[in-house]
Amino acid sequence: MRKKLVRSVLLTSLISTTLMGCSSNNESASSTGSAAPQTTGSPKTENVDPLGKYAQTVTVTEVLGFRPPEDPKTPKGITPDQNAYLKDLKEMLNIDLKYKWSVPTEQFEQKFSLALASADLPDILDLDTLQYEKLKSQGMLADLTDAYNKYASPALKNYMQVDGGFAMKTTTTDGKILGIPGFEDPYLSTQLLWIRKDWLTSLNLQPPKTIDDLEKIADAFVKNDPGKTGKNDRYGIAMQKTLIGWGFDARGVFNGYGTAPKAWLKGKDGKLAAGEIQPETKTALAKLQSWYQKGLLDKEFALKDENKVVEDIVAGRVGISYGEWWYPNWPLNISKDKDPNAEWEAYPIPSLDGQPGKSMVGKVRMSHIIAVNKKAKNPEAAIKMINFYIEMGKKQYLEKNKAENGYVYNWFVPRIYNPAQIDNIYTEVNKALDAKQNAITLDDENYKNVADVFKATKEFLAGDTTNATKGSNWGQYYSRAAKNGGWGITRQIRDNKQVFFNEFYGVPTETQIEKGAQLDKLLDETYTKIIMGAPISEFDKYVESWKKLGGDDITKEVNEWYTKNAVK
Repeated sequence: MRKKLVRSVLLTSLISTTLMGCSSNNESASSTGSAAPQTTGSPKTENVDPLGKYAQTVTVTEVLGFRPPEDPKTPKGITPDQNAYLKDLKEMLNIDLKYKWSVPTEQFEQKFSLALASADLPDILDLDTLQYEKLKSQGMLADLTDAYNKYASPALKNYMQVDGGFAMKTTTTDGKILGIPGFEDPYLSTQLLWIRKDWLTSLNLQPPKTIDDLEKIADAFVKNDPGKTGKNDRYGIAMQKTLIGWGFDARGVFNGYGTAPKAWLKGKDGKLAAGEIQPETKTALAKLQSWYQKGLLDKEFALKDENKVVEDIVAGRVGISYGEWWYPNWPLNISKDKDPNAEWEAYPIPSLDGQPGKSMVGKVRMSHIIAVNKKAKNPEAAIKMINFYIEMGKKQYLEKNKAENGYVYNWFVPRIYNPAQIDNIYTEVNKALDAKQNAITLDDENYKNVADVFKATKEFLAGDTTNATKGSNWGQYYSRAAKNGGWGITRQIRDNKQVFFNEFYGVPTETQIEKGAQLDKLLDETYTKIIMGAPISEFDKYVESWKKLGGDDITKEVNEWYTKNAVK
C-alpha cells in the first residue's frame, strides 16, 4: 500500500512554467521520421519554442515495461499504444510515438537485456543508472547538449537546478549532456522521530533530546499505560525485520550514533568507508540489544514486516517510530481515525549528547535517466516530449487529462517530475493560508497538487469531514503543509544542516554486483542475532568476514570511483 502511495505522491506533481501551449509552427521537417528543426535568426539569437510543432510528422520509438493503470477509473482493456497522451502528443507536437515492444514490468528486465545484447535499441531510453553507465561506456548514447540548451523549457531547466545542478553533473561527461536525470529531493529520506504526543502529555513527559531520554520515554510507554486502556500489550519503539529499509526500520537509531549501514561515509582521511563496519555501528547495535532485552522492542520484530508493524501502530500497541516525512499520510492517519485521541508529533532524531541529531541523506536520489540512442535522427524530440508532459500538468488541461478519458500518466515516457514538489506544496499552501485565501490561485503545473493539499488542510482545520475522514485530511496537512509536521520539520533539519551524507552515488561496482547480495545477507543475519542477544563480539567477527568476502575490494573500488568521478 505504502509503496504504491509513495510512488503516487512522489511521481504526480509538476513544476511551474511560463510556457503557453503549442503556440507556433515555426519548425519544419524534410521528411517523416527525419525532421530537422529549422529556426529563424542566427544561432546566438534564435528564439525556439520548446513546444513548437513539427511541420511534418516525426516518428520516435520506445520500449515499455508497464504496470496496470493506477487509477481505477481508467477504461478497461486500454493498452499503452491507446494512451490518450499519445494522441495529444501527435496533435500538439506532431510527434508519433511507436513502441518497438511493450511488456508487463516483471518481464521488462529480461526483454531489455536481450535488446541491449543485440544492440536493438529504440530512439528514446528510460534507464536505471546501471543501464545508463553500460550504454555510456559503449558509446551508444547521443550527445543532448545542443538539444537541451535549445529546446528545454524554462520549467525543465528549473527542475535541473533544484539541487544546484548536482544531478545534471552526474549525467554530463566531458562537457556533454548524455542524459536528463529524473531525481528527487535527497532530503525526502531524512529520518524523523514520530511520537504519540498525547501519551507524552498523559505521563507528563518532555520530548527526547538524547537517546537515553528516548529510552526512558519508551520504557514509560510500556509500563505506565499512557492510553489508559488497562491493557499490557505495548512495546516501546516500532521496528520491522528489515533493519535498513524504507520505513519502520533502524536507520534513525544508527544515524543518532553518527553512522549509517549500507552507506559510504567520508572519514577524516578524506576516504570513503562503509558505515556497516564502523565502531559507532557496533555501539548502536549494543543499544538496540539492550532495548530488546528490556522489552522496548517487540520480541517478535524479526518476524514482522512493515504491514505487521503498521497493525501495531494502528492498534495502539506502540507509540514511537523512526521514519520519514510521509508517515501522517500512512499509517498515522489510520491511527488517528481509529483513536481520535491519537496525536502524533514529529521531532528531529535524538543524539548521544543532546545536540541535534543528524540524519543521513544521499548526495543524489536518482530514480531514472532519460537518454537517447546515438542513432536516433531527432534527439531533440525527447526534450520536447518532456516539455509536453510538463505542460500537460497545467490547470487548463486538468478537466481533460483524467484517467476516465484514457490518460495513463505512468505509461508515458519520457517524463521528468519536479524534484521540489513537496517543498513547493509546503510553500504555496502556507502562502495561501497566511494570506487567508479560500482557494489556490496558481495557474501552472503545481496547481492540482497544491490545491488538493490546501483543500484537505482547510477541511481539517475546520473539522469538515464531508469529503474525507479527519485522519485523511490531517495526513495530507501534517505530512506536507504543517510547519511542525513531516516536511516542516524536515525543512528545519535541512536548513540547519543537521545531516551527513552518503558520499557514494555511482552505479554498483564490479564486486558489489558480484558480492553485494551475500554481504547484505551477512549484515541482516548478524545484526538481527546481535539485537536478539548474541555476544556483541560477533560484530568484530562480522567485520572480518565482511572484508574477506569482498568488502575490502568494494572499498577500493568505491574510493577509485570517488577520486575520479565524485562531484565535490
